[in-house]
Amino acid sequence: MKRVVIIGSGNVATSLAHGLSRHCCVAQIYSRTLSHARALADAIGCPDATDDLKKLVPDADVYILAVSDDAIAGVISAVPDNGALWVHTSGSKPIDLFKGRRARYGVLWPMQSFSRQVVTALDEVHFFAEASDEAALGDLMALGHLISRHVVEADSAKRRQLHVASVFSCNFANHMWTLAAEVLDEAGLPFEAMKPLIHTTVDKLDRLAPAQSQTGPAIRHDLKVIASHQAMLDDDKRDIYDLITQSIMNRNPLDDNAQ
Repeated sequence: MKRVVIIGSGNVATSLAHGLSRHCCVAQIYSRTLSHARALADAIGCPDATDDLKKLVPDADVYILAVSDDAIAGVISAVPDNGALWVHTSGSKPIDLFKGRRARYGVLWPMQSFSRQVVTALDEVHFFAEASDEAALGDLMALGHLISRHVVEADSAKRRQLHVASVFSCNFANHMWTLAAEVLDEAGLPFEAMKPLIHTTVDKLDRLAPAQSQTGPAIRHDLKVIASHQAMLDDDKRDIYDLITQSIMNRNPLDDNAQ
């Protein structure tokens, strides 16, 4: 079994640790907060936890940096190369962070929204991999396939595109739900009422492209309904509503024959 060290104990590290522990020997968990490292290590049956980078076990096969983007370079600088495969898990940071500091290195980015409080099953999560050479890429792809059915090679430029797309698909969509919850709260209505609509909208993506499943007043160019909505909103909600509405209308111009 591969011996793996996981550097980090947060959102991504938690699910990776649980997933990898079923197929690898997770030899150690590192976190800046020792109690966090110990809690994650105990949860997966890992024998060692540390908050000292100088005490990382020296003989693991793979070191996975599942830390914040801003912390990756600091970890790489603080630990000397030992010939193992070193990997970060960021979608937006380039592979070149390792260049000149590691002989074998790569990126294994899971495109998913993670929370420390909830362990995410990884078998259907899409992982995107890049490595310093073909041998390292082979090892990295094999590691990814232990926990997921979807592991694809993607260089740093492609990962940046994927990361932007994921912000639109996940972070922005979640913010829209936050705004919807505020609108409902003002009327004394529960957000629970939105959940069947949200689930149906997402379920359609199994059968239709997003552009094909678009509905609502903007795609119909229903200016009366749009104006009534605008009158109900103020501040940034009105600005966001106007911007998104115009974007939908621009992509879906009225057929001249329908006017």
